[in-house]
This record gives sequence, C-alpha cells and structure tokens, in this order.
Amino acid sequence: MALFAIADLHLSFSTDKPMNIFGNKWENYEERLKENWNNYISVDDTVVICGDISWATYIEDAVCDFEFIHKLNGHKIILKGNHDYWWTTMSKMNAFLSQNNFSTISVLHNNSFEVDGISLCGTRGWMPYELCKKADDKKVYERELQRLELSLKEAKCENIVACLHYPPDDRFLDLMKKYSVGRCLFGHLHAKSQENAPQGVFDGIECRLVSGDYLDFLPIKID
Repeated sequence: MALFAIADLHLSFSTDKPMNIFGNKWENYEERLKENWNNYISVDDTVVICGDISWATYIEDAVCDFEFIHKLNGHKIILKGNHDYWWTTMSKMNAFLSQNNFSTISVLHNNSFEVDGISLCGTRGWMPYELCKKADDKKVYERELQRLELSLKEAKCENIVACLHYPPDDRFLDLMKKYSVGRCLFGHLHAKSQENAPQGVFDGIECRLVSGDYLDFLPIKID
C-alpha cells in the first residue's frame, strides 16, 4: 500500500471545457493521466486529489468525470477546489457516490483519513489573507481556517499530511505547526504562477505543489 497525491484534474467529460486552450501540456492529458496512473498506482494504493476535479456545475452533471476517476486504480480521496462548483453537502455527495457505485472515492471535508500510518487532513483553503480586501473573502478565509482545524482535530496518527487546494499562507502554516503537521500538499497554481509556488520547508513543514500539469499528470508518491 502506498499514498500518492495530485491536484487540478479539471475533467470535463460532461461539459464543453477543453483544457488544451491553456497550452500544449494539456493536449490529450486525460489519456496520459490514465496511462500514468494505472501504470504507476496499484489497486491497493490511495491517491488524494487536492481539488479542481470537475468543471461540472452540478453534481448530477459530474457522473462521467467521477466514473473516469472511479475506474482508475486505487482508492481516491477528494477535496474541494475553487472551480468545483458541483460541490455540495457531505450527505448529498455521499448519496451521489453510493447511488452511482463509486465505491473507490471518498470525500475529505471536516474529517480525516488514516492511510498506512499517515493522517490525511485538509480543506480547500483560500487566497492569502492580505489579499482578502472584501468582507466576503475574509469570511471565506476564516471559515476555511476553521475547517482545517476541524480536520486536524480528527487526526489519529502523529504523521500528519495537510492537503489544501490553495497554497498555504502564514496563518495556515501557523495552524499546521500547532498540530505538528509534517507536510502540506497543494495545487491551484498553473503556468508561470508555478515558478513562485511556496515550496520547501517552512517552520518544519515541507510544502509541495502537486498540480496535475506541474507533475506532468503523474501522481507523486508521499513517503
């Protein structure tokens, strides 16, 4: 059993939202992702997908995208990204997964998962607080910080990996440090913005960008 991570699949089998308009890296990326994934990941492995999973607007419209994910090897744990407009309540998402027999997919939201001695915690996150000029953005930021803490409180293993969609800022890192998080995985960044990704070790927390295009659509192994 092994643990892997990737973000930003941006699947659009149910909608007309081709990603190749963002450059050659996105040409036929679904087939490359599928081939890389199934060649590298076994049915006993777990992959956390750090947001921006489907371009669908409503969860009922995301069936084809979830079917694609379900058929990939391993168990998949998903969390919300800023473009996951289909995201709804936990009860509705779990009902959707059950009704469609998507048994290889679980949802990370105000909870945690234990995988081979690692606690997976996380939430979407938000833009850096200093960029939150609007009151609504500040509310979202504070709510996401609270959701991360709820998830961290559920951790049962000392080895904690925090999974976000947005890169962490200082307040998110401070919260992770409070709960002795060892690693933080995040996505969201594409193209030139990836050059300024906060990667490295910050206050003892190893931060790693796992956007699909950054990884060339090969999930990264978390040792």
